[in-house]
Amino acid sequence: MPVRRFGRVNWLGTATLAAREIRRFMTVWQQTVLAPLMTAGLFVVVFVVALGRGRGEVMGLPFVEFLGPGILMMTVIQTAFANSSSSLISSKMQGNIVDTLMPPLSAAEILAGYLAGSLARSLLVAGVIGIGLALLVGHVAVHPLLASAFIVLGALMLGGLGLLGGIIAQKFDQMAALTNFVVTPLSFLSGTFYSVQALPEPFRTLSHWNPIFYLIDGARYGFAGVSDAPVGRGLAVCLLTVVAVNALAWWWLRSGFRMKA
Repeated sequence: MPVRRFGRVNWLGTATLAAREIRRFMTVWQQTVLAPLMTAGLFVVVFVVALGRGRGEVMGLPFVEFLGPGILMMTVIQTAFANSSSSLISSKMQGNIVDTLMPPLSAAEILAGYLAGSLARSLLVAGVIGIGLALLVGHVAVHPLLASAFIVLGALMLGGLGLLGGIIAQKFDQMAALTNFVVTPLSFLSGTFYSVQALPEPFRTLSHWNPIFYLIDGARYGFAGVSDAPVGRGLAVCLLTVVAVNALAWWWLRSGFRMKA
């Protein structure tokens, strides 16, 4: 057999890994796609129907218009984190992580394959929720390109963070702890259900140190045209966080940290 030589990038291997990740979550779409949509719908029903009738405007918007983008982005980031982290920890627990480490894939190509799966799942969920919000609220995104940019950045940020969690965790209990004590609090305490301007100090200032705040705030600006922080600053913070998180994930994959004997 002749030696098969790859170019600088193993495009076929990267695309195959990405396709595997997409098929993995689509096989159980009731859990991976439908469940987050149901959770987002329940949040809207509880906060708007049960609690929102007597609420006035928030940042000059009806409460449902203010709440919708935050719910969408919160679902996107939780979905992206769950996709990459569950895939990696499942492979480690089942002992088939070798199927990912043995093929001729570099650390960057493995990272790209996992991020592609998280991005595809997040965009699917975001698209469905966005259509639902358009039907419920009655208008589309004010700045669709900015809204799309923050959704993509959110998926890449939390997809990379999910990889870090999957590398660190050695069992599902540790992965659940990271989700319950890190991802969920950061997403809930980042202006999803309220404007951070209503918070007293020092919590208002501390909120601006949370990168997820800028994701939700940027998505709200993209959909509704209002924000708590400058959009340019939000884009810069999110972009730098994406680069930092995924650079660390690349380094850990390259060194085999907690992945190889």
